[in-house]
Amino acid sequence: MHDAIYPLAETLGKRLHNLKQSLALAESCTGGAIAKAITDVPGSSAWFDRGFVTYSNAAKIEMLGVLQDTLDSVGAVSQETALEMVAGALAHSHADLALAVTGIAGPDGGTEQKRVGTVFIAWQRRGQVGQCVKQQFDGDRQAVRWQVTQFGLRLLLDVAG
Repeated sequence: MHDAIYPLAETLGKRLHNLKQSLALAESCTGGAIAKAITDVPGSSAWFDRGFVTYSNAAKIEMLGVLQDTLDSVGAVSQETALEMVAGALAHSHADLALAVTGIAGPDGGTEQKRVGTVFIAWQRRGQVGQCVKQQFDGDRQAVRWQVTQFGLRLLLDVAG
């Protein structure tokens, strides 16, 4: 698994470093796996500002400014929450670009409406409007988290410029 992720993180780092841009992350279901992949790359401190692992709803509220009303009305695993998370990551960092992930890694927690493997991934550049995609990943907990990490890094490569 590491073999597939490290080159993505390394390429992302080179791109952001060359563009003189930095990154912040807000992770829930990945538990910091994207930040780990990034910090495995030597010199990542030149382009990685910070990461927030906001696993609980309280952490999302306290660290990122996610609204209680949002969590109450649509839940933590939603486009609205992902967009509030990514905006909060930018607001509480010096980064130029941010990524947020929230989802259900399993094996429990899924519903008919939001199955295990449902993940919302949001990204935003400072001064721009955030965007979000919903993805459905398959497999066990580790497989879902690995796929989200890989997808997030690929997405960042696409939007980094």
